[in-house]
Amino acid sequence: MKMKLYNGRPEDTDGRLPREIRTYDYLDNLGINYERVDHDEASTMEACNAIDEVLGVIMCKNLFLCNRQKTDFYLLMMPGDKKFKTKELSSQINASRLSFAEAEDMLKYLDIEPGAVSVMGLMNDKNNEVRLLIDEDVLKSDYVGCHPCVCTSSLKIKTEDVLRDFIPATGHDYTTVILKGEE
Repeated sequence: MKMKLYNGRPEDTDGRLPREIRTYDYLDNLGINYERVDHDEASTMEACNAIDEVLGVIMCKNLFLCNRQKTDFYLLMMPGDKKFKTKELSSQINASRLSFAEAEDMLKYLDIEPGAVSVMGLMNDKNNEVRLLIDEDVLKSDYVGCHPCVCTSSLKIKTEDVLRDFIPATGHDYTTVILKGEE
């Protein structure tokens, strides 16, 4: 399938999930410009490489994490090509025993399913129960690549627009973390 780059939302929304359409509505209401590519399910970083090429950006690796008691939830945005080390993050946020949150928690807090985790899901976290963590290298990038709450489309958005407009509109803030991703 040859992927095509589009500006903004799809003209025809038939067959698209409501959570995806809500994402476009949210971005459009904030006046945030974005580019979009539609594709087959991209639930692995390998599948994202071709998408990266079309968008001209490295897709963010978005990890939904929790503590062992499942009382604290975290959304971590980091470069897709960086390795994740739990110990490295735990010490920076004073949380021990971090693990990947379960699919039910993704749906409950972010209205997202595995493979589609994205900063866009924060618009669904009305009670501010998820803490956003952003790796410093994402903050240094001109653009963020992420899913619109589904893994069959990907977006390219100016990092500045995400930080200045999107995140505050969701009622969240973020913590900068420094992940080396080395052995």
